[in-house]
Amino acid sequence: MTKTNNVTPETLDWENLGFSYIKTDKRFVSYWKDGQWDNGALVSDNQITISEGSPALHYGQSCFEGMKAYRRKDGKIQLFRPDENAKRMRKSCERLLMPSFPEDKFVEAVKQVVAANEAWVPPYESGSTLYIRPYMIGVGDNIGVAPATEYLFSIFVLPVGPYFKGGLAPTNFIVSDYDRAAPQGTGAAKVGGNYASSLMPGKEAKDRQFSDCIYLDPATHTQIEEVGAANFFAITKDDRFVTPKSPSILPSITKYSLLYLAEHALGLEVAEEPIFINQLDDYKEAGACGTAAVISPIGGIQTHDDFHVFYSETEVGPVTQQLYKLLTGIQFGDVEAPEGWIEVI
Repeated sequence: MTKTNNVTPETLDWENLGFSYIKTDKRFVSYWKDGQWDNGALVSDNQITISEGSPALHYGQSCFEGMKAYRRKDGKIQLFRPDENAKRMRKSCERLLMPSFPEDKFVEAVKQVVAANEAWVPPYESGSTLYIRPYMIGVGDNIGVAPATEYLFSIFVLPVGPYFKGGLAPTNFIVSDYDRAAPQGTGAAKVGGNYASSLMPGKEAKDRQFSDCIYLDPATHTQIEEVGAANFFAITKDDRFVTPKSPSILPSITKYSLLYLAEHALGLEVAEEPIFINQLDDYKEAGACGTAAVISPIGGIQTHDDFHVFYSETEVGPVTQQLYKLLTGIQFGDVEAPEGWIEVI
């Protein structure tokens, strides 16, 4: 077994994994040149060599995805809605004038990488998962502001621990004066530049002892759009599950899964609609959702001098708890999934 910083699957402490890079055995790499993708291959080397003129380095022509593989109680490994990651990456590529990697081949490549790194998939009882990072960058000898002439698509994986080691717990957030994305910009695409611009406001929030910042809509600064690198949701006082509506929001696969489950499993009315920052009293629970945490319950939100608490700063609301248990149950194979949501390796 390949050693990784003196770590092997046999020596890993599965119960105490964080979210940090670990070199696993294989990754998938494919190149686009002269108008077409090559067949791609699994390789051992985790280093890439690209031209100093690559548009990814100068003009941010890069995008990525985040997804996970889950070890079930019976030992089998499954993916959660990988076709949706393939679709979202295609849309990100289109926004940056990059050639999209075929969706069916995307899912097949993910399966290949997970299977090739099966020893790194954490055991079911650890609550840990195998994080999967597909990405694409524009490469080649370029210098003008224009799409690249060549592209690299790759997928690597690494084991990561559960987001909440002490159990699901609410944390507090602060509204940022910065914008995450410009109106009609790249907010709905999963591109590197969105995350680079979030580093400073995220650091400022953490320096003030908040988990992260809340971004308002860039046009009017009156409506909630995103929570750090995650989507926002709330439960109204009359038990409606709502998420913000805006062309600048990244379409979270976790969010759309929660919308479906809230409606079809819990019987709640659901909607994508404006959520105004000055109307937080309308909501009894709130949270952030995404691949890493699934759900991050929000205790309270600081807006200038006002601090609004939802259900509690210390306890998780009942609807949020139900949704978290239901979705993680599906992801780990303990709860029957809606048709088409699960791919078994």
